[in-house]
Amino acid sequence: MTDFPAFIQALPGLELPFGEDVVSARAIRSDQGLAVFFTFHRDTEIPPHSHGAQWGTVIAGEVALTIAGDTRICRPGDSYSIPAGVEHAVRVTAGTRAIDVFAEADRYALRGPGA
Repeated sequence: MTDFPAFIQALPGLELPFGEDVVSARAIRSDQGLAVFFTFHRDTEIPPHSHGAQWGTVIAGEVALTIAGDTRICRPGDSYSIPAGVEHAVRVTAGTRAIDVFAEADRYALRGPGA
């Protein structure tokens, strides 16, 4: 499988600080949080930052995740949990697909159909 199924691709997109040529994303939002289906098209580095709690799992590819100075490599089937307010940085290889759930429902603005 090279991407998420069509019914996931039909979900609303997100306003991200990267172009669609770098990463595409589809999302489901509730009052309690935001579930995001990420597909990275290029190697991508996300500098150190913090926000509300986040949990994720790698579907394909590889994620180098540094949380509070500790780096670990996550591959398909691995999951990670980032507590609220903890600084973290990410390096993602092209072709990576991941699902991330944010405790902040407004972490990213929705765009497109269903937004």
